[in-house]
Amino acid sequence: MHRTMNIRACRPALVGLAALFALSFASAAQASPCEDLTNFVLKDGKITAATVVAKDAAVPLPGLPLSLPAPAGFCRVQVTLTPTPDSSILAEVWLPDASAWNEKFLGSGNGGFGGSIGGPMLDMRMALTRGYAAAGDDLGHETPFPKIDASWAIGHPEKVKDFAYRADHVTAVAAKAIIAAYYGKPPKLSYFRGCSNGGHEAMMEAIRYPEDYDGIIAGAPANSWTHLMANFLWNEQALTATPESRIPDAKLTVIQNAVLAQCDERDGVKDNIINEPAACRFDPKVLLCKSGDGPDCLTRAQLDALLKIYSGPIDPKTHKSLYPGFPAGGEGLAKNWTQWITSPQASQAQFANQFYGTIVKGDPNWDYRTFDFAKDLAQADAQIGPIINSNDPDLSAFAAHGGKLILFQGWDDAAVTAYGTIQYYENIEKTMGKAKAEGFVRLFVAPGMMHCGDGPGPSSLDCIGALEQWREQGVAPAQVAAARYGNAMLVLAGLPAGEPLSTRPICAYPQVAHWTGTGSPDQAANYVCQAPTPVHETR
Repeated sequence: MHRTMNIRACRPALVGLAALFALSFASAAQASPCEDLTNFVLKDGKITAATVVAKDAAVPLPGLPLSLPAPAGFCRVQVTLTPTPDSSILAEVWLPDASAWNEKFLGSGNGGFGGSIGGPMLDMRMALTRGYAAAGDDLGHETPFPKIDASWAIGHPEKVKDFAYRADHVTAVAAKAIIAAYYGKPPKLSYFRGCSNGGHEAMMEAIRYPEDYDGIIAGAPANSWTHLMANFLWNEQALTATPESRIPDAKLTVIQNAVLAQCDERDGVKDNIINEPAACRFDPKVLLCKSGDGPDCLTRAQLDALLKIYSGPIDPKTHKSLYPGFPAGGEGLAKNWTQWITSPQASQAQFANQFYGTIVKGDPNWDYRTFDFAKDLAQADAQIGPIINSNDPDLSAFAAHGGKLILFQGWDDAAVTAYGTIQYYENIEKTMGKAKAEGFVRLFVAPGMMHCGDGPGPSSLDCIGALEQWREQGVAPAQVAAARYGNAMLVLAGLPAGEPLSTRPICAYPQVAHWTGTGSPDQAANYVCQAPTPVHETR
């Protein structure tokens, strides 16, 4: 799971600051020059460098094969945090010039198993363009890019805890202390944004450390690690059940075209986007080859695998769902199902084998085919679930703190199924009551968006703007502005991306944006939010 993905005044959340940090300055009330921050003493860590970065200077992104120009001059603070003897968390805090600082702080989540700070730096660069002080970390270990590797976890339970929840918390506390020292005052508001595992990190902050942040954005949250990874293993087992089970790339396009033919134009717009996947009752059995095999049909083995991917894992004893499956409609998109689900080296399989084999079992040679969806999942839930899962729907402490939470998700996400995020949101409503939930949380599901961005639909969501308005002005977002660009990565990093190819509002779930029937369907002004289509109407 990769990448990161935008909050009304409240007391600064400097939790336990005096006990955790000691200032070496004569007066904390006077802001210190950047280089002097190397004299700032951390109780459980050390500032290893504090340097001034000039505007447009190239900033290498560790773990990523590129550098990006600094959007403005800033103070770059590099930190190593050691909350336990076996911890080594590499973090950075970026501080804009005092005249440019908006007096707020943005923490940025990582992706996958972490292993470098390059990913968060993309978000940190964007934060600088909006006047934020920013911070991110590597989740407590270093891993060569782009290897999906959890070997660092074997024999290191404290590193697993750093990865699961502790790294972001100690980074937040350290960052706030450094900000207070540099500017002579703490941030007025603190926000966090992350997608994929960064979404899991975001929810961990809301659940375990509800006073760290005043507003949180969790995109495609991989917050139920044990069940999400079981979902990945379910798909891997389905695609390797027989030598004929794997679905070729060309047939993914056949599947998607059949889904689009049935459901694309239900919203009145032919755009290769299914506006309401939940209302698209596509039956893949219509693709079964009448005999043998063919380029435009599925064999029985391929159909069986597809049905399992759509269904999600089922408990073999109770026959109840263990985790939701994937919606139909994004199968043939580039870098989607092929990359995540169906290829022999699919990312889902790599993540699941590393998680269950290395982190859970402690055996890098573990065989995924031995996984028992009743016994092994229950054991994982009991043993590591309390450490790594951030799916507790009781967010009372975060709500009591005045926190606001925005969840966002792409319908065409082939890594974290949209149905899983919707299920978690609905669990929050059931646990806390709908009225209380509406006071602090919203969910936005974008049609045509893949994992954390990209895809044929609008994939750049201004969640920061929506949360700022909500947290600072008390205006809850009924929708967020969204756009599609030729290069969504430029937008993520705060770089010029040109004019958007299309715009559309993404409505607060469960409402859906519908084209009015007049004007360009590529313009947000021509959409209105309305209730979703009842599923029974499509039968």
